Amino acid sequence: MTNENRVSEVRTTQTEPEQEQRIFTFKATQLIWLFLGILEAMIALRIGLKLIAANPESPIVALIYGFTNLFLFPFAGMTVTPSAGGMVLELSSLFAMAIYALIAWAVERIVWVIFYRPRGAVVGVTETRSSERHDTP
Repeated sequence: MTNENRVSEVRTTQTEPEQEQRIFTFKATQLIWLFLGILEAMIALRIGLKLIAANPESPIVALIYGFTNLFLFPFAGMTVTPSAGGMVLELSSLFAMAIYALIAWAVERIVWVIFYRPRGAVVGVTETRSSERHDTP
């Protein structure tokens, strides 16, 4: 029998232990930072709108104020709010931004410590199959 009648198939698969858990950890931490970014942007918009004395009856301004009130009520009345000519500087909102950033950082670190697994060695498996080819004349 010659080598012309033999067929070989080689398959190599590589697996990495704990890869799915690392992907979950990465996505969870990215989601935490995304939520923080959205919250910080909304609070920053609120601060800007208060500084330019935006009309609170405007639908978009009312939406931003309503959403951010939910997150800023624990900080209400914490400091004096300087104002001049209708413009208001909410120092408590700036403080809330710093506190929420620290909370997000702490939650992200906790998720990382609990769920992250370091990268292990890549395991490669090679499978070879040989078979004879039978040609009919």
